[in-house]
Amino acid sequence: HRMEILSKLNMLVKDWIKELSLSRNMPESVACQVGGKIYTFGSYRLGVHHKGADIDALCVAPRHVNRSDYFTTFFEKLKAHPDVADLRAVEEAYVPVIKMNFDGIEIDMLFARLALKEIPDSMDLKDDMLLKNLDPKCVRSLNGCRVTDEILRLVPNIENFRLTLRTIKLWAKKHGIYSNVMGYLGGVSWAMLVARTCQLYPNAVAATLVHKFFLVFSQWKWPQPVLLKQPVNVNLGFAVWDPRITVSDRYHLMPIITPVYPQQNSTFNVSASTRTIMQEAFNEGLSITDDILIGRSSWDKLFEAPNFFLKYKHFIVLMASSGNGEEQLEWCGLIESKVRHLVGNLERNQHILLAHVNPECYPGPPTPPGDNTPLKLFLTIS
Repeated sequence: HRMEILSKLNMLVKDWIKELSLSRNMPESVACQVGGKIYTFGSYRLGVHHKGADIDALCVAPRHVNRSDYFTTFFEKLKAHPDVADLRAVEEAYVPVIKMNFDGIEIDMLFARLALKEIPDSMDLKDDMLLKNLDPKCVRSLNGCRVTDEILRLVPNIENFRLTLRTIKLWAKKHGIYSNVMGYLGGVSWAMLVARTCQLYPNAVAATLVHKFFLVFSQWKWPQPVLLKQPVNVNLGFAVWDPRITVSDRYHLMPIITPVYPQQNSTFNVSASTRTIMQEAFNEGLSITDDILIGRSSWDKLFEAPNFFLKYKHFIVLMASSGNGEEQLEWCGLIESKVRHLVGNLERNQHILLAHVNPECYPGPPTPPGDNTPLKLFLTIS
């Protein structure tokens, strides 16, 4: 079903670019050749998505198509499509995106314009020189695809990598440490940690790799960075992660560096508290997998969710409520994106050792009919 949806989206992109080219007085024979293509990245591209998961996609267009066209004429084309629902554009985001539900599947679609006359179907985004003279938003949009593809190129055995990553992602979600926005690690960071483990143990099967993952990262000397390959500076003028040059990079607590130019730290949201919580989880994971390997415990034990509410005595509850459904979604998203700043402020208090956020949202108390149920977020301090 996902393949069908991506194929339909790809055709929509090609049709839109052709129509746009003709409207700019391009000869039809040329307009038919300029192409355009949809790429995927993230968990779908890595082959570790689950049923109902969303798809991260990227629309790549030739040089005569602008981002403003994408957010106007292409947006209108999507709006008119019978399979598209919940369509919204976030044009001002750090990485501008169109979000939609296409025939039941959630899709986040970015846009990048390359300095090329045409985009053939065989186009590979690996070449660093494609970034030359591009605007930073296009470079950031391309980054998702380039990072995902490079991770797959750098692991010794893709099937073992996938099975290990599925296991670690499930474990991280169960333990409440899967959330980039809340200051834990997001999907790409977990993928890079698993990829590094695969590189260190190239002949290990997935069960061994899970154990080695906990062994490696329970002992990792943070803030020593995790690198899948040595960074190469291509000198195209984009900022790269380098604590020798950039002062702010020296304060990153848990650097995991993307393997393509321009190299970035995917974990700049991590705080002292979230690192401590993840460190504890790595130690516990090592202890459980030690027991599993000697037959003292079963794999189920690794996926048992700890009870956040039994662990602490005092809680701070954040409640987010708004006027209507559409606003509620955006409002909760905004609140979630600010929680890590609250954690940072709490950490600065000398009497607080740890601020622990539970990344799961809970429905708030019932409201009168017609009102929106507020969402609750819990965090605790000790």
